Amino acid sequence: MAPQRGGHGAKPRPFAHGHAHCVTTPSLAPPRRSLSGARRARGAMAAPPPWGSGRVRPLPARGWYLSARERREEDDEDEEEDRETAPLLPPPPGSSSSSRGSSFAFSVFNLMNAIMGSGILGLSYAMANTGIMGFSILLLIVASLASYSVFLLLSMCTQTAVTSYEDLGLFAFGSTGRVLVATTIIIQNIGAMSSYLLIVKSELPGAVAGFLSGAESGSWYLDGRLLLLLTSVCIVFPLALLPKIGFLGYTSSLSFFFTVYFTLVVMIKKWSIPCPLPLSSAIENLQVSNSTGDCKAKLFHLSKESAYAIPTMAFSFLCHTSVLPIYCELQSPSKRRMQNVTVTGIGLSFLIYFMSALFGYLTFYDKVDSELLQGYSRYLPHDTIIMTVRAAILFAVLLTVPLIHFPARKAVLMVFFSHLPESWICHILVTLTLNAVVVLFAMYVPDIKNVFGVVGSTTSTCLLFVYPGLFYLKLNREDFISPQKLGACALVIFGVCVGLLSLVLIIVNWVDQ
Repeated sequence: MAPQRGGHGAKPRPFAHGHAHCVTTPSLAPPRRSLSGARRARGAMAAPPPWGSGRVRPLPARGWYLSARERREEDDEDEEEDRETAPLLPPPPGSSSSSRGSSFAFSVFNLMNAIMGSGILGLSYAMANTGIMGFSILLLIVASLASYSVFLLLSMCTQTAVTSYEDLGLFAFGSTGRVLVATTIIIQNIGAMSSYLLIVKSELPGAVAGFLSGAESGSWYLDGRLLLLLTSVCIVFPLALLPKIGFLGYTSSLSFFFTVYFTLVVMIKKWSIPCPLPLSSAIENLQVSNSTGDCKAKLFHLSKESAYAIPTMAFSFLCHTSVLPIYCELQSPSKRRMQNVTVTGIGLSFLIYFMSALFGYLTFYDKVDSELLQGYSRYLPHDTIIMTVRAAILFAVLLTVPLIHFPARKAVLMVFFSHLPESWICHILVTLTLNAVVVLFAMYVPDIKNVFGVVGSTTSTCLLFVYPGLFYLKLNREDFISPQKLGACALVIFGVCVGLLSLVLIIVNWVDQ
């Protein structure tokens, strides 16, 4: 994970474009042509400079006279083009942004690494409850809006020159906005860690049973809650206590490759499980259901469980707290270049998500589990490839959870203990509290879809849709009827309506059950 620069205490700088502060004031001097505009006018006939300008202004070859209005319009276009290609933030003194930092491809990899996580295990269930076409449309909408909200964040970064989500909240709504964003990030990270540990609780017993063929079902080492508690105390908590997380970044990269490997296995194993599905757990018994209706894919489907679809997608595409730090490490950073990184990363993630969801759904159809890997563990318990996928995902999960502890702990210290000096006692107590809360949620939440649903419909929609739109409406000085402000307003309305509707439907579903 790329280190954040600027920190929470960075003093905001108003409307910094590129290397210098930009303050708009009226002037009697003629507007200045940008370099790109001068290059376009190269070869044109030159006229004597206006009095007091101190420089020669190239004029178009179509004539010696250019009205002041036309000249002003050309200058506005030139400034807009320069703003798209100029650095969002000034480089450190004595360094060259083109010679240091991450390449375009590595920045795309970092962004995809921030996007992809446990949400991939719940997308097949979302497809089963929305249909193939319904799921495709919804996933495309969420991915497109995620890309657009990143564009809004980059636009605000151009104005404020800050490098963290929390500081954008500070710029927009003062300390209240900063605390609100930090609290949302805390809840989001707790939900993400809980989803990872839920995977440990459900998959680790099967992994142990797979390696110990003679294990009895009632053995203590096959108890998911006990194994979750042991791994949290012996692995997660000690790693989360470390003051630096540099080496854990490599494990985060491994988790990305394991996710891609999981997608490939899902595609391959589509033809290893018969349809209709076996009546018994393992397919070795070859006792197959007589129902052929279970093997028909649905293009559109609507049920109470459809309420989990968009929250799960929002949970899966959330990467916005990592966008600005990734920009800080980009070679030759500019708004347009970072937008290309975002579109490429989200587009490739969309492809991987869609393929895993599609083949997972076409394997189990309506019988797909809310956590996709459970179906393969049930019907192919001793398959070597499935065992390697399970072991790889468990390894990645156990080493990724400590990585998420760091931003969560940083946000907790900022919100609740900013008045206290840094100390090891506070560090240990906050880490212990976070770990205890996450373990309790993972132990007693019965289904991972509940985490995807509740966290996705609240904090994920806020960080993905609501906050970027609100901050843009507050900070940008364009007319309200401008396309960008109307888009930001639509983004806020979409996030609020979808989040509230999904949360209400999920709660009603709980009551009915």
